[in-house]
Amino acid sequence: MIKLDKSENIAFLEKSIHHLEATGFENIKADMDGYEKPKSYSRKGADDKITPDIVAIKNGRKYFFDISLKSEKPRLLKTKWLFLDTLSRMKSNRFRIITTRGHYKFTDTMLEDINLSNKEPIKI
Repeated sequence: MIKLDKSENIAFLEKSIHHLEATGFENIKADMDGYEKPKSYSRKGADDKITPDIVAIKNGRKYFFDISLKSEKPRLLKTKWLFLDTLSRMKSNRFRIITTRGHYKFTDTMLEDINLSNKEPIKI
């Protein structure tokens, strides 16, 4: 989820965190109040920062999670997903996308556009 959409979708972010806690994830960091903020990454030559929505650990392995909701700026979202996927592969971590009803088609289309169709979104 990009920064513009975060303020509108805090409830879904909380719901996602509770789902991850219930499935055994620990040391959860989230980009919202009440949780430790995950590490942000800066793009060279640009002012914007990329911050994963949720970072958690399960069985000693780090997972990056990003929330997929329909967005006004899909290009920023694609850039963020490609970066997080590349980062997670470099460090032998995992990258997952979380989505909800009404956003499945948008998510699948976006994943196809950036050749990440092997990713199966977590549906909450």
